[in-house]
Amino acid sequence: MTLRNLITGDELLLAPGIYDALSGLIATQSGAKAVYLSGASLAYTRFGTSDIGLVSVSEVNDTIAAITDRIDTPIIVDGDTGFGNALNVQRTVRSFERSGADAIQLEDQSFPKKCGHLDGKKLISTKEMVGKIHAALDARANEETLIIARTDARAVEGFSEAIDRAGAYKDAGADVLFVEAPQSLDEMQKICVEFSDKIPLLANMVEGGKTPILSADDLAALGYKIAIFPGGAVRAISYHMEAYYLGLLANGSNDAFSDKMHNFDSLNKLIGTNELIKHGAKYENKGSD
Repeated sequence: MTLRNLITGDELLLAPGIYDALSGLIATQSGAKAVYLSGASLAYTRFGTSDIGLVSVSEVNDTIAAITDRIDTPIIVDGDTGFGNALNVQRTVRSFERSGADAIQLEDQSFPKKCGHLDGKKLISTKEMVGKIHAALDARANEETLIIARTDARAVEGFSEAIDRAGAYKDAGADVLFVEAPQSLDEMQKICVEFSDKIPLLANMVEGGKTPILSADDLAALGYKIAIFPGGAVRAISYHMEAYYLGLLANGSNDAFSDKMHNFDSLNKLIGTNELIKHGAKYENKGSD
């Protein structure tokens, strides 16, 4: 089922955040119908740094290719600002689409861009962002590839301006709207009243961020069609990893942690090592001497 079909049904689509092929595989095995490649989580895990625009288009594209080589689950990709002007946006869309992205999210921040829940963001003009949306739509090879337009105006210019920008991005032809970081349930309700009957809406759930954390059912009741939990996996695994390393270095072994981790065999079962070996064996001795 395509991503477009998933978001036109009656249910809200919950897309867990991932950052590599292993997290994508585990999310898929856990029942995710779609996943969200988080630029922040990629910065955290690949470079151990903050989400402040340091990840490049090629690094994201390489990650998409590794993920889509391993899983068939529809993938929504954080395309940041498109990594430049409208021409950069078009290159980003073409590259990401070829690598298997089912949706590409673009935002109206200027440089240096920041995580949507950090302070001190800067914006490009509404006119420039509308041009970027048109560029993205023109660049995609398949109309099933969704273009998600995100505005960060709430934190910079206020809620009313965020609504105005979102309306302009809808009119420009975006497939999905993402009003980043509303600061109250009331603001979330107003976003849905304004747009939910016109265009699918995406909600971003960031633990400890500026937006109230709601369940998938509650978000669906408001009128959202997609919910992403982009950094939850990284926050969980980094907390877990910190405890693991502290324990190993304090105790000199993993004995005390053994019930909280995969052993060699269970990890190989998770990633399908035996199946991969059997698959490779089919190609042995195919030729003649």
